[in-house]
Amino acid sequence: MSKDGARITPYRDGPLLVRGDFEMVDQDGAAIETGRKTIALCRCGRSRIKPFCDGTHKATGFRAGSGPAGSGPA
Repeated sequence: MSKDGARITPYRDGPLLVRGDFEMVDQDGAAIETGRKTIALCRCGRSRIKPFCDGTHKATGFRAGSGPAGSGPA
């Protein structure tokens, strides 16, 4: 894990997990309180608690690799 910041892990067919020391702000720069050191951010766009993941990706069949685009099979 990074000594000075967060580690972000895209989970195959799931959320982005953010772990470590991070600050989350909205588009106007206002702080978004997370209350924890590990959060899951929605990638499917269907969560009812955006920007956080609520597990909806499982019910909708969301598919995404865990690596960067163009990196080959995930």
